Amino acid sequence: MNSKERLLLLALAAVNFTHIMDFMIMMPLGPQLMDLLKINPQQFSLAVSAYAITAGISSFISAFFVDRFDRKKVLLFAYVGFLFGTFSCAFAPNYEMLVAARVLAGLFGGMIGAQVLAIVADTFEYERRATAMGVLMTAFSAASVAGVPTGLWLAAKFSWHVPFLAIGFLGIGVLVLVALAVPPINKHIREKRPDHKPFQVLTDIFQTPNQMRALSLSIVLMLGHFAIIPFIAPSLVGNVGYHQDDIFLIYFVGGLLTIFSAPLVGRMADKRGKYPVFVVFALLSLIPVWLITNLWPMPLWGVLTISGLFFIVVNGRMIPTQALISSVVHPQQRGGFMSINSSMQQLATGLSAMIGGAMVYKSPEGRIENYDWVGYFSIALILVSVWLAGRVKPVD
Repeated sequence: MNSKERLLLLALAAVNFTHIMDFMIMMPLGPQLMDLLKINPQQFSLAVSAYAITAGISSFISAFFVDRFDRKKVLLFAYVGFLFGTFSCAFAPNYEMLVAARVLAGLFGGMIGAQVLAIVADTFEYERRATAMGVLMTAFSAASVAGVPTGLWLAAKFSWHVPFLAIGFLGIGVLVLVALAVPPINKHIREKRPDHKPFQVLTDIFQTPNQMRALSLSIVLMLGHFAIIPFIAPSLVGNVGYHQDDIFLIYFVGGLLTIFSAPLVGRMADKRGKYPVFVVFALLSLIPVWLITNLWPMPLWGVLTISGLFFIVVNGRMIPTQALISSVVHPQQRGGFMSINSSMQQLATGLSAMIGGAMVYKSPEGRIENYDWVGYFSIALILVSVWLAGRVKPVD
């Protein structure tokens, strides 16, 4: 990997860092937001889902035109709009305005993830792609290690508005970095088929079973994953007796571990095969998923051990999955397909958070009840994803 490729990945990882932070910070703020805004778990899950559902819709719409433009220009446009939405969250005075601001952030944020993945897939050939994805996934680790603890500290020290303000100002610097470090990505325009139609991306997907299976894999993984994520922090506080001030440790320890594990998983997937590595991490994830949704009062080190394992295996199964899914289309159609894929992921994320919110309820004593059923739902979908992934085949 040369210096230009490293700088490109750094810029894209910085985009992902702020993008992921904006979404992630909502989850650990759950106990604080429910108390301060006087909302129940269902209303909180709606606030989480508002971003994801809107992002899914905007990503779906963008699929019909993104392949006609330079991917760098699309990314810059989407990122500017995303920052405007993030600043709106920072100044939201109440629950209703917060949900509206999340909708605005999601409207542009939905386009970001697909463009980042499309740029990586266009730049790195399939044999090196999982390694590049592994580097890109360290943005999630950095968000967990530095972003979430800092965001929670700012929320505790000042208010829940301040983390969004910090993300917005950081994003301005990232915007400059992208403008300087990312080269024009327009080879797909020069090589585009002359008979390409605006809705060709949907026609190609419906006529190609391999692409349908890849999208199904994305949907199933997100449904199982984000059903449990929004209620980890509330369940730790209400069910385990975990102190709210220690929630940042969950993300700090998990993120620190994945900083080292993500690049290793990427290289392993390129060397051993995307599907075999995915199967190993998907099956390993069954253990921490069950433990997290059935936790009992235990020492801090026990909680951190379980959550750390959860971060490693969940992160580990996503790296080969992203490399595999990006390989089911040729570069000329990749931007549109990855936008549809991002749309399905975002919609599944929003739907899964609402499913989880519908399953659980908060007892008068403050416990999050029926969380174990959310875990069983997630486990069933993980097993389905293993079967689906085996039927997805790369074309490039």
